[in-house]
Amino acid sequence: MHITSLSLPGLLLLDPQLFRDERGYFFEVSRSSELTQIFRGIDFVQESQSGSYQNVLRGLHYQLNKPQAKLLRVLTGRIFDVVVDLRQQSASFGRWFGIELCSDKKQQLFIPAGFAHGFLTLSTYAEVLYKTDQYYDPASERSIRWDDPQLAIQWPLKEAPILSAKDAKATTFAHADIFLNMGSDHI
Repeated sequence: MHITSLSLPGLLLLDPQLFRDERGYFFEVSRSSELTQIFRGIDFVQESQSGSYQNVLRGLHYQLNKPQAKLLRVLTGRIFDVVVDLRQQSASFGRWFGIELCSDKKQQLFIPAGFAHGFLTLSTYAEVLYKTDQYYDPASERSIRWDDPQLAIQWPLKEAPILSAKDAKATTFAHADIFLNMGSDHI
């Protein structure tokens, strides 16, 4: 597995070693010994999956009281994935990062705790699988507007996205609850 550190501290892209032949392909999704080394102290306790149609935008979501580290990959289709650093003591606080992920490449994106996360479905349909190190906690869930003017995320949109009612009512970055005592050294 090849690991690339991305432009925001703690954000990693994991590229598996693919073995292809006339039958198709094979790769190891994860290996406990590697994950333990890469993600010291992180134990993934929940695995969730979503299916979304083209132009669906989910996010930007995070949990305040039980912040989640996530390990995400696309099973089917293509998405534009976005994270925003909400760790006030981080050098990249308030910055966003976006990357296109697709099922063909089999990449995984590691998102440390303290980030808001969302994605836009680019293909006709996409399935996304993600592991978290904290259980889903509805009371702790927060959302930031996908089109927040301060963040100015450059979503690859051709028309208005399809949003949930909850995401349509999300708060702005300026009014968002943030992680006060968490810096970029927290992974």
